[in-house]
Amino acid sequence: MKIKTVYQCTSCGYQSPKWAGKCPDCGEWNTLAETAQVKGSAKAAKAAPKQPVSRLSEVETGSDQRLLTGIAEFDRVMGGGIVRDSVTIITSPPGGGKSTLSLMAASALAKQGFRVLYASGEESDSQIKNRADRILDTIAENIWIVADTSMDNVLDAIREIDPDLIILDSIQTFSLAEFLPSRAGNPTQTMECASALVAQAKNKSRPRAVLMIGQMNKSDEIAGLRALEHLVDAVLVLEGEGADELRCLVATKNRFGSTGEMGFFTMTEAGLASIENPSAYFVTKRERGDSVSGSAIAVLKEGSRPVIAEIESLVSPSFTPYPSRISETMKKDTMNTLISILEQRGGIKLYDKNVVIKTTGGLYLKEQAANLAVLMSIASSVYDKSIPSDWAFLADVGLTGELKRVPSMESRIKELDRMGFKQVFISAGGMRELHLENIRVVEAKFLSQLLNHVFGKKGNG
Repeated sequence: MKIKTVYQCTSCGYQSPKWAGKCPDCGEWNTLAETAQVKGSAKAAKAAPKQPVSRLSEVETGSDQRLLTGIAEFDRVMGGGIVRDSVTIITSPPGGGKSTLSLMAASALAKQGFRVLYASGEESDSQIKNRADRILDTIAENIWIVADTSMDNVLDAIREIDPDLIILDSIQTFSLAEFLPSRAGNPTQTMECASALVAQAKNKSRPRAVLMIGQMNKSDEIAGLRALEHLVDAVLVLEGEGADELRCLVATKNRFGSTGEMGFFTMTEAGLASIENPSAYFVTKRERGDSVSGSAIAVLKEGSRPVIAEIESLVSPSFTPYPSRISETMKKDTMNTLISILEQRGGIKLYDKNVVIKTTGGLYLKEQAANLAVLMSIASSVYDKSIPSDWAFLADVGLTGELKRVPSMESRIKELDRMGFKQVFISAGGMRELHLENIRVVEAKFLSQLLNHVFGKKGNG
């Protein structure tokens, strides 16, 4: 076996025999890292076990191939539970809760009789035990802990314990002796350790589920090569900083479920708690008649389900030549575009006013379905006139001031109806008939018409 030193780009995977400050392939600076490349003999390559060939029509699948943790939001994002022979990687910013969520999943499955191995290269067994005492009611007997950075020792523990679920925290802290002197976290070590776990998971005679925790870099991506994301079956991103109560679990890749599916959690002293009715969480609860100015309701599509969200705006006089435009919940360019539409097409002048926009619960506005609600909340703040709390707005707004239809209109309106809303404003045309119990659907063609209908004004000139 020969060991050869090469320099591999941590961004794109390009390999070079010599170091350079700039990657010749992707153009990134200071990404070429020294890597020990191991070359085995042809005889060793031939020793790999031959996999049987199967007809696709004869491959067996079924609902019993999933492990249900009972953590509602986690199971939803996974597509209905963890597939028995799958490899999943979870990443988040430091303190985001990925280790806590993994330990909760381990406990839930262990209580069902499944055997779980939790391998940690970052914490000692006593530190893991302290976290378990804090977030778990009881610690199941079927959870084994190995605090080691040697992947060889982890593989030995897998053979000894024969677990149904393997958790690795985190993949960047482990190394295989075969690929030394490459350090843990090196692209070679990370990929080889991950490949070893994939081989354990895909064993046809003994399939296992693998849950890897991945560290996040400064670009909010999984540290290391992007090839790691291609290797695994599912990539989950747990969004939310350490000080934030809200955590959003997003599937950016899932071979066994919907990509983009989102689950909501709150961080408590006892760990992560599922928010099973987000539509109630992201709206301020007010009694009828307690409406306030600057608030409007939208319906967002988070994964496969509609979520009702409250958008709040504050408009105040500016005493500087350049008024402030502040929002942590939407892109600044989108915000400026909407303000321009409101000025030109709605007749509301904001050139001398500060505008601040936020959402209840900190939900980020990623889709255009919220645009009409954003404009109506700004108008409500300008006029200092409240919008009834059981009204909602569901449309995009074009540069012409026309209201435009948004995708999944029917499912969004049904969610509003389920939550007891009385009126929803949408774009004119294209709405098929629905059986609704509580809500009245009002169609409008132009933003100016809707402003006049809701506020009785055409603008402030």
